[in-house]
Amino acid sequence: MSDPAPRACCAPARQGAPPAETPHAAAPSPGAPGDGPRSVPEPHGGWRSLDGGPFLMGSADGPYPADGEGPVREVAVSPFSLAATAVTVAEFAAFTEATGHTTDAERFGWSFVFAGFLPRDAAPTRGAAATPWWRQVFGADWNHPEGPGTDTAARRDHPVVHVSHADAVAYCAWAGVRLPTEAEWESAARGGLEQQPFPWGAERDPGGEPRMNIWRGTFPDRNTAADGYAATCPVDAFEANAFGLWNMTGNVWEWCADWFSPGFHKRGPRTDPAGPPVGQARVLRGGSHLCHESYCLRYRTSARMGNTPDSSSGNTGFRVAR
Repeated sequence: MSDPAPRACCAPARQGAPPAETPHAAAPSPGAPGDGPRSVPEPHGGWRSLDGGPFLMGSADGPYPADGEGPVREVAVSPFSLAATAVTVAEFAAFTEATGHTTDAERFGWSFVFAGFLPRDAAPTRGAAATPWWRQVFGADWNHPEGPGTDTAARRDHPVVHVSHADAVAYCAWAGVRLPTEAEWESAARGGLEQQPFPWGAERDPGGEPRMNIWRGTFPDRNTAADGYAATCPVDAFEANAFGLWNMTGNVWEWCADWFSPGFHKRGPRTDPAGPPVGQARVLRGGSHLCHESYCLRYRTSARMGNTPDSSSGNTGFRVAR
């Protein structure tokens, strides 16, 4: 029996998860596809070839026990390549133009938008249960991030958002790539550092210098944008980690291939783990520009969350692997 869908507070879920047995947005296995050449552009920022190998995964002191960050365990991943950045708006536009793909947000007719980003003349919206700052906005999608009348013209180098897990898998099929497994993602995010909470080390803002795009101020009412950005930022903003990967924490949540489980990893494989075989939610990693320590301290290398595969919001994107 699969784990129930978690409460997705940082990126809200559409009501009703698909049945656990439904192969909705099935995850490709590590190493496939993506092994053969495709006539699609290189990722923004290129690829980073990673040696893989053993590393200490998880955290013993995660602030949200239900997330299942712990226990710390030694995990090994095979060599793989990861895109240096999240998929950009421009890259996703090329995909939709080539394939005519209709995203889940477009298919449902709406997506979740943070209330503080809505235009002043926006139509009345309905808030998500328990998290009223998330608004159901009809007409919001990857190319209209805050709903009708908004566009992405000035955000072509920002990460695409309002994409579901199913949309990310469709992009991967077109590009001849795949989503990273959760273990691959964490191995890459750590940048070779052992058991550090951030891709650069122990301090969130070393020397007082912001190193990622998160909520600064008092959530959800006041964002000082002290890191330079109130919403998303370009995918190659800030400094890359030691592996040459940008924004592995902050900016946008990134879909991974695995089904989410708070406990499967305690008994699961330690070599190239890929999560449970079925589930109701897919793994998200990295946190976003809306994360704040008072509400969502998930902008850390070991932090994790799950959401239903058809869910989309203005702070969720993805990066690709091969």
